[in-house]
Amino acid sequence: MPVPTHHTPSTAGEGPMSYAIFQLARAHRARAAAMLREMNLHPGQELLLMQLLDRDGQTQSELLESVGLDHSTVSKSLRRMQDAGLLVREPAEHDRRVMVVHLTDKGRAMREPIAAMWRALEEISARDLSAHQAESFVRVAYAITDAINNRDIAAGESE
Repeated sequence: MPVPTHHTPSTAGEGPMSYAIFQLARAHRARAAAMLREMNLHPGQELLLMQLLDRDGQTQSELLESVGLDHSTVSKSLRRMQDAGLLVREPAEHDRRVMVVHLTDKGRAMREPIAAMWRALEEISARDLSAHQAESFVRVAYAITDAINNRDIAAGESE
């Protein structure tokens, strides 16, 4: 196993995998945030754009559910994105209280820059891995995600 290039607190020895996940997530999020800043986006806005690029005209509630962020974060992001000319929000015809989100031409033009950002982040992240290691990592990462999410569900049921 490679030796960490940074100082690991002694208490992290109680959860070396969890601490490694924390370090990985922090480094990945910081690199992604820097790349997003170059595109004049804030972290999380690319996720909203990606959802709308796949299916334009979603309600704010649908977007909220699909990206897994809290209501205030999504509302603030959508407002900033509307101010930047990436999308418009309009009341739904069936219920004026429901807001439907549509991309503008400027928002639709973000498809390739966002795809390029994900490709570049993937290349940076997997630079020192073989194809097999990268595939294994993805499987393991999703297995850990499922274990954590299933544990949360199980804990909620037993309370």
